[in-house]
Amino acid sequence: MEKMKRMKGLRIALLAAAVMLAVELVSGNFVVEENSLAVMSPESLKGTYRSAIGNFGVPKYGGTLSGVVIYPTVNMKGCGKFPHDHFRSNSGERPKFALIDRGDCYFATKVWNAQQAGAAAVLVVDNRDEDLITMNSPEEDPVASKYLPNISIPSALIIKKFGDKLKTALSNKELVAIKLDWREAMPHPDERVEYEFWTNSNDECGPKCDDQVEFVRNFKGVAQILERGGYTQFTPHYITWFCPQAFIESKQCKAQCINNGRYCAPDPELDFTRGYDGKQVVTENLRQLCVFKVANESLPRQPWKWWDYVTDFQIRCRMKDNRYGPECAEEVMKSLSIDVDAVRKCIGDPNADADNEILKHQQDVQVGEGVRGDVTILPTLVINQRQYRGKLDKTAVLKAICAGYLETTDPPICLSDTIETNECADNNGGCWERGSITACKVDCRLRRLFWTYTVIYLSSRALS
Repeated sequence: MEKMKRMKGLRIALLAAAVMLAVELVSGNFVVEENSLAVMSPESLKGTYRSAIGNFGVPKYGGTLSGVVIYPTVNMKGCGKFPHDHFRSNSGERPKFALIDRGDCYFATKVWNAQQAGAAAVLVVDNRDEDLITMNSPEEDPVASKYLPNISIPSALIIKKFGDKLKTALSNKELVAIKLDWREAMPHPDERVEYEFWTNSNDECGPKCDDQVEFVRNFKGVAQILERGGYTQFTPHYITWFCPQAFIESKQCKAQCINNGRYCAPDPELDFTRGYDGKQVVTENLRQLCVFKVANESLPRQPWKWWDYVTDFQIRCRMKDNRYGPECAEEVMKSLSIDVDAVRKCIGDPNADADNEILKHQQDVQVGEGVRGDVTILPTLVINQRQYRGKLDKTAVLKAICAGYLETTDPPICLSDTIETNECADNNGGCWERGSITACKVDCRLRRLFWTYTVIYLSSRALS
């Protein structure tokens, strides 16, 4: 038993290292989220293949996208700009998917360049014989931070062997048509979606922190509608790591950890001589967890108050304004009628040489089991036990949540034309069209929305 605890502790430490190093791709023991890829032609390649969802852009959770594959004759790695409209489909043509080789630049750069040239999706071919990996977004890159929020197409990584087969077919002048399918990428067992948001109270960590702040502000209204209606069960989480026993008395551990090295967070400025310390961040993380716990256990339950608190704290208690800390935090709690004494009791004594059950639980659940996978990327969304892949955007995340409901049990907020997957929106899906008649097939959820509005319309006509 003691050996198992040590092994789990080592894994938590390694996870923290992975988060801090912010590597471009995630592999190893971590679960790679996949979507299905079906080749419809040529006949020799017909079948279903695996592909890994890129962790940027907008995967079409709950839907499908069909198109033809194009492999460029130059700039095969997609690190430079393509000619304007190089991948854009003409009227009556199916959407075009760019086939791009891995290497020499960020995955996201390849997808952005292809999107700028009109690609509807991007398939990145691995350049080594290995299993699928997750394509992650670049960290702290000033150039990438300008285009990352604007990537709006899906992308996927495919293994080298399959990619080589696609290239061979294309070199033989064969039409390669495929369908990307995200309908089973998100489990949808029942009428309630359970999701987690792994975040951080640190607001001085660059673009990643800025993205989290913006997402919380934009998604708050949607999250509260879903939670109040009983459509979701939301839980916030915060990554925390521990200081190895041999370094507990070091300056670094004392600055970054509470409870005698048990729970730590990185220094916000990565400079121990100025600004705030990691121990202040982990204490605020704990406070935000306690706000959720107190609000969730109050009568009546009000777990959605976490969104109000975090949003207000981000506005009123910023590090750059030297307001980050308990005094400002408690002002926010009082303004939201959150029990300050209950939150203080929940936090306990950060200086005590003792376990804190709330932070200990955070360390335990960041280590994945089964299909769940370890949490190694900040921020991370976990929806129905699957890690969300894609950009942290209100519409994209809501679409993924909506894909998690059992068919016909979607809440009203999901039946919106901004959420539905409509293959016919892009050049009529490449299908024939005459007047108001089209051969393009609309996603089933959109059909349901159409019939809902049709019934309402006909009912109103009957009453008039």
